[in-house]
Amino acid sequence: MTSIFDQGLEPRDANYAVQSPIDFIERTASVYPDYPAIIHGAIRRTWAETYDRCLRLASALKGRGIGRGDTVAVMLPNIPAMVECHFGIPMIGAVLNTLNVRLDAEAIAFMLEHGEAKVVIADREFGQVIKDAVRHLEHKPLVIDVDDPEYGEGVQVSDLDYEAFLQEGDPKFQWSFPENEWDAISLNYTSGTTGNPKGVVY
Repeated sequence: MTSIFDQGLEPRDANYAVQSPIDFIERTASVYPDYPAIIHGAIRRTWAETYDRCLRLASALKGRGIGRGDTVAVMLPNIPAMVECHFGIPMIGAVLNTLNVRLDAEAIAFMLEHGEAKVVIADREFGQVIKDAVRHLEHKPLVIDVDDPEYGEGVQVSDLDYEAFLQEGDPKFQWSFPENEWDAISLNYTSGTTGNPKGVVY
């Protein structure tokens, strides 16, 4: 039997709004555009600048054919690019898969294959692990190197540099909320102590 509360009470603009953490950065950039958002070595960026870079990342990924439900894996330490990935990737409905920087190439390869990663954004600090992992994959993802000036070393995996990739993007890109709050926003993996790691979707 259908309840009276299931009749004529479908979600509408007046009574329902999709919730997503992505709008936090838009609001912060609007309210506090000139406040510091990023301090990393010599790098200082405001919220407006950080939002601009997130939009560029989202736009550049979309320009490369990445969209809703596509996995973008990142292997980064706590650097500005990691912040940008947490907002820029879900702005196009793609799924952020942060990889544990302590894992070996075999484990990373499994996660990239299992999660069907279309793109890997990795700091050169972990370049050798990523290079070895990608070598084992049947379907090679687009690899984007992040050259963190505070580290300044590592192995180059790709000819595509993160800063150059951002220049492909539009700082006026119009992102949109997910159509459904149930859409995946991130994919994490368990430790795999009793077998292969298990994917956990948020």
